[in-house]
Amino acid sequence: MPARPREPLHTLLPEFPWDTLVDATALAQRHPQGFVDLSIGAPIDEVAPGTQLALAEAAAEPGYPPTTGTPELLTACVDWLSRVHSVTGLDADFIQPVVGTKEAVASLPWILGIGPGHKVVIPEIAYPTYEVAARAAGADILRADSLTQLGPLTPSLMFINTPSNPTGAVLGIDHLRKVVSWAQHRGVIVVSDECYLGLGWYDNNPPVSILDPRVNEGNLTGLLALHSLSKSHNLASYRFGFFAGDPALITEIAQARKHLGAMVPWAVQQAATVALADDVSAQIQRLRYARRRAVLMRSLIEAGFRIDHSEAGLYLWATRDEPGRESVMWLAERGILAAPGEFYGVRGENYVRLSLTASDEDILAAADRIAAE
Repeated sequence: MPARPREPLHTLLPEFPWDTLVDATALAQRHPQGFVDLSIGAPIDEVAPGTQLALAEAAAEPGYPPTTGTPELLTACVDWLSRVHSVTGLDADFIQPVVGTKEAVASLPWILGIGPGHKVVIPEIAYPTYEVAARAAGADILRADSLTQLGPLTPSLMFINTPSNPTGAVLGIDHLRKVVSWAQHRGVIVVSDECYLGLGWYDNNPPVSILDPRVNEGNLTGLLALHSLSKSHNLASYRFGFFAGDPALITEIAQARKHLGAMVPWAVQQAATVALADDVSAQIQRLRYARRRAVLMRSLIEAGFRIDHSEAGLYLWATRDEPGRESVMWLAERGILAAPGEFYGVRGENYVRLSLTASDEDILAAADRIAAE
């Protein structure tokens, strides 16, 4: 067999984190009162009937969908950003649909020409796919949460995540302003993963988009925001998200995706168009998560956990000031599976992340078992 020019991609990537939870999973699954999986953020609640109907009605279309999105979908994205997230001044040229935001993150650096010799900044505690994206492109990785940590370094790309997965931390307007100003003066691309933007829990610190004019003063140069309907509208199975931002970068992404054949299926585009206009279903889902959050948070605190950050999003970032793996096993003994904080970086090693994406019944069961201590 001829030698390959480089190693297969998977050999450049870290071990898939959830593959390391075999023992904890087996222990939790043996619990006599049942297994409660809080380790992943997979939605379990219903898809709104109107969205389902739109998907079904579009199922007969036999042709290829537009890579750049239907005009109706692009308009729906622009209107949603303006109506829900105070992002104004955009039009269709500022939007690019993607087949789920995970693949969008993972492929973005090499689509934008970032590779060996380039540096990519990711948060110190971060969703693992930012690291995967940089490694897949052959770029160097720097974990940093503040501009002072970068010193004289000028990276090519910076990923930020607000609200954060896993911590639920929210980057305020002043912080985002500093990042935008610093990056635009140096020609650094900033990608803000905002998939949890609609799930803020405190009115005194609401999540804000990097595209908000209060952050960027109307200058979107080098700025991209990434949005998803997976969590806000329970559409993880539909695999729909979109980039919004600098039209020059949007054009680069669109041209590459045309060549790659990376297009959102026609029926999903139709369903997403309907979902983006359905603020009522999104608000109902938000209230479900708020209720589950209150129940689970109280039980964890009663059992001696401390909840840090967790100002927004679908997770509680909890610690008992012990190695996170020990907390994972303590929970597994009670039939509950959580994700150890080390999945997200060294600074998370004493934490666990618990998801709110379980039924009301499962959240109550988990809370009772935790608080029984």
